[in-house]
Amino acid sequence: MAVENVTGADIFAMLPENCIANALSMTTPKDACRLSLVASNFHSAAQFDAVWERFLPPDYRDLVSRATNAGDLLAFTSKKDLYFYLCDHPVIIDCGAKSFSLDKTSGKKCYMLAARSLDIAWGNDARYWRCLSLPGSRFSEVNELLHVWWFEIRGKISTKMLSPDTNYAAYLVFRVRANIYGFESQPVDALVRIIGQEAVTRIVYLDPKKVLVRPRTKLGPWELDPDEAERSWRMGQLGHRQTGQNANPPPDGEHPKGRGDKWMEVELGEIFIRGSEEEDWVEISLMEVHGGQPKGGIIVQGIEIRPK
Repeated sequence: MAVENVTGADIFAMLPENCIANALSMTTPKDACRLSLVASNFHSAAQFDAVWERFLPPDYRDLVSRATNAGDLLAFTSKKDLYFYLCDHPVIIDCGAKSFSLDKTSGKKCYMLAARSLDIAWGNDARYWRCLSLPGSRFSEVNELLHVWWFEIRGKISTKMLSPDTNYAAYLVFRVRANIYGFESQPVDALVRIIGQEAVTRIVYLDPKKVLVRPRTKLGPWELDPDEAERSWRMGQLGHRQTGQNANPPPDGEHPKGRGDKWMEVELGEIFIRGSEEEDWVEISLMEVHGGQPKGGIIVQGIEIRPK
């Protein structure tokens, strides 16, 4: 009896699509997309709702129901399409207090706490902070710091809302006015921790420049473009106007970086979320109360928490 030559492609072609789909659902979204290129039946299996149902968070239906555009999200007929929509389009939930999205590679949950949901010292006093609307903001309102001596921002989120067994980092998402002051070389203390547990304070800087010269800007005459600020920092042009000498290196600590959405962010700290049955709360804070100088000129969109 002759032995037939069976190639790898032939073996893949003989596998039932439902078995392939079950195997794909035990991988990751990134791996499922890669494996869909192996053979036509892998491609077909990678479209199954059962695959992408596994990649969506277990509580995605609850999160979608809390979205401002819940009707549009519930109208998705493909779980794969819903998955990638949630990756690329953060949705506003809880009446504008938060946004929710997915990390495209892993499917882990990401959130941004809107400025309106943060506990900001003197934040309700129009002499020190004001609410305004800005084009390109994820939320309808952001908070602008006008003038304070005591700078303090706090936010918190339940560990139950985050993906278990995941290392998260928190970021302040903000812009700066061209006339930002009080943060030139003054560090801010940042902290990310489970409430009740000790954590290490991190030093962060909020002023991406030190040259008191109005930059060319793509955002308007009153804002500093984050991409330009970051390029200037990397070129060593921040701190003092250069006169042919090497720039001083930036001080130790976290410094602002540009984002793809024309905002800036600075990392505040990390925390590992375990798969515990108990609910804890993650506290995120920034504070500068020792510098002895007034501060102003930053615009806070929110605090983002995403896998690192």
